[in-house]
Amino acid sequence: MWIALGGALGSTLRYLAAVWMTQHFPGKIPYGTLTVNFVGSFSLCLLMIVLPSTGWSIEFRNGLTIGAMGGFTTYSTFNAEVLAALERGDFGVAIIYLMLTLSGCLFGGWLGLGAGHHLARTLSHLP
Repeated sequence: MWIALGGALGSTLRYLAAVWMTQHFPGKIPYGTLTVNFVGSFSLCLLMIVLPSTGWSIEFRNGLTIGAMGGFTTYSTFNAEVLAALERGDFGVAIIYLMLTLSGCLFGGWLGLGAGHHLARTLSHLP
């Protein structure tokens, strides 16, 4: 149940973020998907570090990670968008988008890990 609810929440947030980004940053590069993958990479890594120390049930934690983050991140969409750009002959767009996504998501994940470790240390000192 928690995974399904998390998935619904994550998918809805992904859609809203993609629409907002497309409206505010139009162009050939799909910034909505890029942003969602960056934020999702950061958030999932942060949650992986912080959630075990919360005392929340494994079902609820899975709802946040597998459900919400799984529904929110969009790697399959990213893959389809890169392939579509390649099929259109937009090789520069495909390469730029590919590199931005890979480097951005790795960076987001690294930031999430650091933030998660910091937050976990802070939470461990609370009564």
